[in-house]
Amino acid sequence: MKLFNIGFGNVVSSARVIAIVSPESAPIKRIVQEAKEKGMAIDATYGRRTRAVLIMDSGHVVLSAILPDTAAGRLGSLDDTEETENE
Repeated sequence: MKLFNIGFGNVVSSARVIAIVSPESAPIKRIVQEAKEKGMAIDATYGRRTRAVLIMDSGHVVLSAILPDTAAGRLGSLDDTEETENE
């Protein structure tokens, strides 16, 4: 199981991430609000502004204070490491 850092020492499983999106659009705001109402939201922002929303395969929604590009880069670097190990 590969984990990647989403800020402030918090990590999530890279295999469980479906999407990393910006929280600015209305549909994503709706997804976050519904997840909060259902108790499926995980706030890993430590009180800072939410900059990325991670949609997990379990239906959980993880809020992160790092930019989506940064999170995707960290996730992508794990994929590069796996490919190198398999060669």
